[in-house]
Amino acid sequence: MDNVTQREEKVSLAIEIAIKVGLVAMVVYLSYLIAKPFMAIVVWGVIIAVAISPLVDSIEKRLGHRKKIIIAITVAVIAALVLPAYALSGKTFETSQNIMHAMKEGNITIPPPTEKVKEWPVIGEKAYTFWDNASHNLRKTLAPFSDEIKKGVTTLLSSLGGLIGTILMFVGSMIIAAVFLIGSEGAEKFYRAISRRIMGDKGDEWATLSTLTVRSVVMGVIGVAVIQATLALIGMALMGVPLAMVWAIVIMFLTIIQVPALLIIGPVIAYVFSQGSGTAEIIFAIYMIIVGASDGVLKPILMGRGVDVPMLVILIGAIGGMMLMGMIGLFVGAVIFALAYTLFGFWMNEAAEEEEETPAEEA
Repeated sequence: MDNVTQREEKVSLAIEIAIKVGLVAMVVYLSYLIAKPFMAIVVWGVIIAVAISPLVDSIEKRLGHRKKIIIAITVAVIAALVLPAYALSGKTFETSQNIMHAMKEGNITIPPPTEKVKEWPVIGEKAYTFWDNASHNLRKTLAPFSDEIKKGVTTLLSSLGGLIGTILMFVGSMIIAAVFLIGSEGAEKFYRAISRRIMGDKGDEWATLSTLTVRSVVMGVIGVAVIQATLALIGMALMGVPLAMVWAIVIMFLTIIQVPALLIIGPVIAYVFSQGSGTAEIIFAIYMIIVGASDGVLKPILMGRGVDVPMLVILIGAIGGMMLMGMIGLFVGAVIFALAYTLFGFWMNEAAEEEEETPAEEA
């Protein structure tokens, strides 16, 4: 009888535990579904807050008024994002309309190529012939590629829409980062409490390492990419390179995924030399080559101390993040995956230290 009673109590306890676990799991899952649309923007806001926190602290020590400093930085960053994007979208839309109208009217003209185009390696002769034919009769030259052109225009407009959406996400993330920075003391205490709950005595070290990793990747990878793209944009704008903003964005993305910016800079230099070969073009070529190679100097300066993240980790994180979350995932993915890699190494080192201490205690 006692065995039957004990068995019934165990069954009742198991059912009760299963119901409670099921309810908790359901609440967690529903909470995840509710928070999912906002996760990328919030995570990026946290990353921005961690990255620029030292800058805010440094300015606060000199000037005081922490809230005013944070608001000023937020407004400046949002303006730097929104104003160029607005100008680019408006100019792109206006230019596309003008091109379509001109092509329908048949009065669009292309200047003939110079003899320098023939000197381009590999594609020189073919490029010169195609360009020359287009300068005489653009519609006839492009007729075989009409379907590809339509697809390309559609893709360009879609990419432009995605870029605008990403910029709006950046704006939202910047506002969230400002909120975290204003309440930084409470946020830091909360994160350290979670770290201690997960890692015990190693919680504070875990939290510090997480902060260093985020700052390292943001400054050493994303920061370098933004600097290179900005410098390249200045040079291309001064030389009147078409779609300079687009090429600068491509350079930034390539640099984040650890692909040399010279893949874009090289053709741009070739284009500029196809328009002339004077002193300005030579200076531009030297300047752009320096910009393309500047990451080798900037990364050691901007990378955080004590954090060494392999290039492959950044590459996988950036590409995987972009596939998962779109353009903003290019930034978030690189940081999150680098953080996961660093914390995994921290966990493995801790396990190794425990194994070394155990034999010593037994001896």
